[in-house]
Amino acid sequence: MPSRSLTVHCTGPLHANASSDSESRMGDEVRIHFATLSSLRRSTDRYLELLDSGERARLHRFKFDADKERFLLGHGFLREMLGAYLGRDAHSITFERGTHGKPYLTGHPLHFNLSDTKDAIAVAFARHTAVGLDVETMHRTVDHVSVGAHYFTKEEQASIEAAYDGKRRFLEFWTRKEAVLKASGVGIMDDLRVLRVDQTENRMMIAHETFIAMAAPEYHVTTWAVDPTGIISLATPLPHTGVKLFALG
Repeated sequence: MPSRSLTVHCTGPLHANASSDSESRMGDEVRIHFATLSSLRRSTDRYLELLDSGERARLHRFKFDADKERFLLGHGFLREMLGAYLGRDAHSITFERGTHGKPYLTGHPLHFNLSDTKDAIAVAFARHTAVGLDVETMHRTVDHVSVGAHYFTKEEQASIEAAYDGKRRFLEFWTRKEAVLKASGVGIMDDLRVLRVDQTENRMMIAHETFIAMAAPEYHVTTWAVDPTGIISLATPLPHTGVKLFALG
């Protein structure tokens, strides 16, 4: 079976020095915007007007109200931020989608990625480089021991077991893996054990056909603690020399 090497460099978890004041002009830094669902609910009606017809159709296919709300607030928040960065009407922005569904802008150097969880949304923006972002909060209900045994390497499981807060360590590793997959454009993969993310430098061989084709030779991942419960990991193919994080609510 064909295989190739992949290196994942990991930093953190760091404590995020988040600002609530975000200017729309950006340079070469990566921008991350974090918001709790409760802080976005006041924008529900406005966000509904921003969605395009395809997003509205997806919205109405959700069975549960909580999933419907999270989709609406997340995609409305993304469009609002994109409109600010592009200097365009947020409703008029159109997306193309990669092979595995990752949205992108045609003919523009701005890359972006959206992540949501039970009670929070995060979006990342960068110029000229792919970005992958994943957010979780400590409010998530998860059996981190059994899930870790299924998806994590033996070394990662040992690190979780030895941690003062095993659930937090689990979510740090989980967001790192998801951020790498999202940066690659694969988005989801059954066997997360092919990705090791517990060390500063993780070297591995990958054999998944799609991941081989789409992944960069290496990824640089940083993990932050946001407020008391939020955990964010960002992945880029090249080192991200500057990151600004903005928090709402």
